[in-house]
Amino acid sequence: MNAAIYARYSSDNQRDESIDAQIRAIEEYAKRNNISIVKIYTDKAKSATSDKRPDFQQMIADSSLGIFNAIIVHKLDRFSRDKYDSVSYKRKLKRNGVRLISVTEQFDDSPESIILESLLEGMAEYYSKNLAREVMKGMKETAYQCKHTGGLAPLGYDVGADKKYIVNDNEAVIVKIIFDMYVTGHGYGSIVSYLNSNGYKTKIGKPFGKNSLHDILANEKYCGTYVFNRSSSKDGFGKRNTHEDKDVSHVIRIPGGMPAIISEETFSKAKEKMKQNKRRPGSYKAKENYLLSGLIFCGECGHAMQGNSRLCGRNKSRYVTYRCGNKDRTKTCNNKEISKEYIETFVLTELEKKVLNDKAVPYLVKRLNAHLIEKDESTVAELIHLNTVLTETEKQIDNIVAAISQGFVQDSFREKMTELEANKTQLQVKIQELHMKSKGKVLTEDEIRKLFSAFKSFVEEKNIPECKKFIASYVNQVIVYKDRVAVTMKVFVDDGDDLHLFSSKKKPKRYNRASSF
Repeated sequence: MNAAIYARYSSDNQRDESIDAQIRAIEEYAKRNNISIVKIYTDKAKSATSDKRPDFQQMIADSSLGIFNAIIVHKLDRFSRDKYDSVSYKRKLKRNGVRLISVTEQFDDSPESIILESLLEGMAEYYSKNLAREVMKGMKETAYQCKHTGGLAPLGYDVGADKKYIVNDNEAVIVKIIFDMYVTGHGYGSIVSYLNSNGYKTKIGKPFGKNSLHDILANEKYCGTYVFNRSSSKDGFGKRNTHEDKDVSHVIRIPGGMPAIISEETFSKAKEKMKQNKRRPGSYKAKENYLLSGLIFCGECGHAMQGNSRLCGRNKSRYVTYRCGNKDRTKTCNNKEISKEYIETFVLTELEKKVLNDKAVPYLVKRLNAHLIEKDESTVAELIHLNTVLTETEKQIDNIVAAISQGFVQDSFREKMTELEANKTQLQVKIQELHMKSKGKVLTEDEIRKLFSAFKSFVEEKNIPECKKFIASYVNQVIVYKDRVAVTMKVFVDDGDDLHLFSSKKKPKRYNRASSF
């Protein structure tokens, strides 16, 4: 029987020795029961109350490849401490013909064993939840002292040696900008664009998004109020809605418990505006869809251009344009806005002319398949190496068999033969696994044509999300100058085999009324 090992520990207080001890016990069990271990999966500092464990998920996926017949754990609680997850994943393993074996808890298929296994799983879940309750007690005591309870400090703060929050001056500037822009009328899109175009980053060094803005604007800590245990608890599937608060009776809130970055007045204004926006009717939420968001830039100052909608004239006609994000903010750019209808139509026309045509299809198929082959080169190289090692291993086995058949018998032969056979099995499993994962798909011209046809239908049906994804795949940048607009494609073919990446067109003297697209 071929088997895989799964070992896990759940706390940073435990160490790698915990994993090593589990593996050692499992290997001894496998040796006693004539089981070959072909793969080892380990998750360090990962709780079994959740299935969000990388190696665990990889193991479940690999169970369908046929490379092992069983998974061996030291105890059942290493596999899962959630009864729902345990049953669900056991069912998946059973469907793939894989058994779950516990070294310390032996079960058979009798009704008594099934009941005992269920009891042990229930006890493991109880232990986990009881431990979580005790941990929460300790965290609450820490919170009452206004100290950091773990995880990442909010943007604008660091954690001092005494575990209390201190202001990070560089990050605090970003927090002030966010609140100032929001309370003075800027929307999330405008704020995100300004922050990212000026190189500001989140706490973990990533560009800003709308969700990160919401979390900052809703965080009372920025006006000096220490808050703990505000977000709602995880649901039955281990997911948490961070936008939903717990009942106030469960929240620890201590005014003046930490240094403030903004005033209480500013925070109150931001909070009130968020409430008002949430209560606005559907007409407010029905925003214009801009196909070129994130792709269109001002050619005069380099800043990102933003969608802009307004009512003009006696009849209050609606005009929709792209406008330089730096124009209103700093008043330093004098580039004119451009009609949304005009620029989007131009980009779609260029895309169809340069990419969505029969001349481009053979070239794209060639490029895409070359990319797939290049991506698979490392797997091919590994397969060649493993096959070479397997051939050499088989030769050594044949040599020992030949020596024994000719009467040359030594005590070391048996030990060497066992080692070689184990190596041979592991090599065969690894090769089989790589073959299963590297069945490279070759794209055909018909598939590319179907893709192009799908995009055209997206345009006709006004399927904005799919249109945006497709455009982003082929358009690199759209640059709007005072007198012209330029589109840089990622790749397209015009006439012959020459590669062209650039299209340009004279900019209209004035924008036109936008279409409904």
